[in-house]
Parts: sequence; C-alpha cells; structure tokens
Amino acid sequence: MRKFLSTFAAAAALSTILGAGHAQSAENPFKCAPGEKYVMNVMVSGVEYWFPVYEMFKQAGQQFGCETAYTGTPEYDVNKQIATFDQALAQKPAGILVHPMNSDPFIEPINRAIEQGTAVVTFAADSPNSKRVSYITSDNVAEGTYAADAVAKSMDGKGEYAVLENPGQDNHDKRVNAFVARMEAKWPDMKLVGRAASNQDPTKAYQAVLSLAQAHPDLGAVFMPEANSAIGAAQAAKEGGGKIKVMLADVNAKILDMIKAGEIFGSVNPNQGMQGYMGFMLLWMAKHPELIDPMNDAKRSGFNPMSVPFVDNGFSIVTADNADDFYWDKYLKRRGTKGIEE
Repeated sequence: MRKFLSTFAAAAALSTILGAGHAQSAENPFKCAPGEKYVMNVMVSGVEYWFPVYEMFKQAGQQFGCETAYTGTPEYDVNKQIATFDQALAQKPAGILVHPMNSDPFIEPINRAIEQGTAVVTFAADSPNSKRVSYITSDNVAEGTYAADAVAKSMDGKGEYAVLENPGQDNHDKRVNAFVARMEAKWPDMKLVGRAASNQDPTKAYQAVLSLAQAHPDLGAVFMPEANSAIGAAQAAKEGGGKIKVMLADVNAKILDMIKAGEIFGSVNPNQGMQGYMGFMLLWMAKHPELIDPMNDAKRSGFNPMSVPFVDNGFSIVTADNADDFYWDKYLKRRGTKGIEE
C-alpha cells in the first residue's frame, strides 16, 4: 500500500515538474474534466458504516475537481440495489464504487457498465467473476482471525461460543468463516455450539441469542460480522446477566456507546476513510488508462493497464479506550461538511 501511494504521488509530481517536455504539459493531468462524475452505490443506504466511506470518496473527488454522488437503496434487497445501480449508470458517470450485496447478481450490471465505458470498483464486498477493475477492502479473514483470538484469550482459551450470520454477503461470510476456522485451528477447547442467521436484524439477533443462551447455559461469547445484529445480541446478553461477550465487526454510535458502557466486548472496524479515498483513486485511474504506457500486453489484450486487482484498506480495533475516535457526528462536526447530503 505504501509503495502504491508513493508511486502515485511521484507520478503526479513528475507530471508537474516535467512540464513543457511532455505531451500533457499544458495542464495537470490529475484533474477531472467539467461534468466528470463518480458515484458510490450501496444497499441499506441509511447504515452509518457507509457515511465515512463516502466522506473520503467525496474529498478525493473534490481534490480532483470531480462531481460525486451517494446512491443506493434503503432496503436489504439485491434487486432494489441493482435498480439503483442501473439508475446511476443511466446518467453515464465516469465511474461507480459499488458494494455489491451479493456477488453473482451483480456480474451482469457491472459488465454492462464496463462495456458502456463506466469504470467499476467494488468495495468491502466483491463480485470477483465480473469485469470490475479493482476491489478494495479490509482483510476480512484477518478481521475474523483477530476477533477469534481476542475472544478466546479473554476466556482463557476454553468455553462455548456461537456465531450470528448474514449468509450470502461475501465479506460477512469471510469474517464468520475465518472466526470459526481460527477457533478450530488454534483454540481447540473453544466449542462452537450454535449458528443463527440474523441477517443484520437486531430483533432476530436478540431472539437468536436468547434461544442460544437458553439451549446452552454455559454460552460465553457470540460473534457477528456486522453492527446491527450486535445491538440486539448485546441487549439479550445484558438481560442474561452480562456473561456473554459480544464481539463484532463495524461500529455505529449505538455500538460505541455500548462498548464504552461495557455491554459489548469489542469490534474490528475497517478503515472506512481509506476505503472511500482509495476507492475513488482506483476508479479515477481506471477511467484514465491513457496516463501510462506499461511494458506489457495491455493494448493487445484489451486489459485496462490501470487495473489494481486488490487493495487492503486496513482495520482498527475498537475498545472502550479509543471508542471516542469513531463517532460519526463528532467526525462530521470536525470536518465541517454535510456528509452524504453533499
């Protein structure tokens, strides 16, 4: 990642310094043309996770003199998300940064966008069999692995745990699978006693944890790959006396409050800002492949030479000690912007 950023910065500086000696000397090539627009598209668009991603996506766009827009559906429905993707595509944007709810249903829409001339980069979840040019995410396997180690260590490597799931969403599946795999490989005395599909629904998570705790009185921990389920899970754990450690991925204001209150054990949170900022950069580069002339077969094969297969945006560990650094309202106030309304 550091090498990638350094190379890009050096290229920008070199372009400016060389000036009149090159074909693009008249002006800085790292600028958008008038009306050049980049769009971010998600499902469950009211979920707070997306907001910091778009904030930095928007900032990168502003620095390049581009237009940006936040789009998506408020529902957890892949067909409705694809409909909003198609609506954005109809405006012929330069690029779309998309979080595909499910991988395969997005193959055709993404491929159609590429054929139209719109660059597409996926983030947080992928559609690997599509023609998207890049994918940016945190390491979901590392997140699940870290979460498992943290929970197991806090229980002295012995006890019962369960997982709540959101089957079919690529990044969530990877986190849960990595969590379970790590327990099995490194913590053999940690026993998986239950799995339940909460599908990002706090009520379903609440009911699932109550049922799991009733069926397994020694249940000591529960992990879920997202924040919404954790609200219900933590409430159920609290009503059961607080002995069940709730571990999750992602945060929002309610989750942060519960972490600070000791009602949630902790969270692994992707670096949303880098996800948005680098997501924009990947899109912009994919839309401007003429800026480089690499020694490869890109021209012969038709492959976009600006494609970067994968970028890891990193993640943070959120505990009561640093929770104050992750509140969206405080962040927005510090930045002085209108968030997704801009």
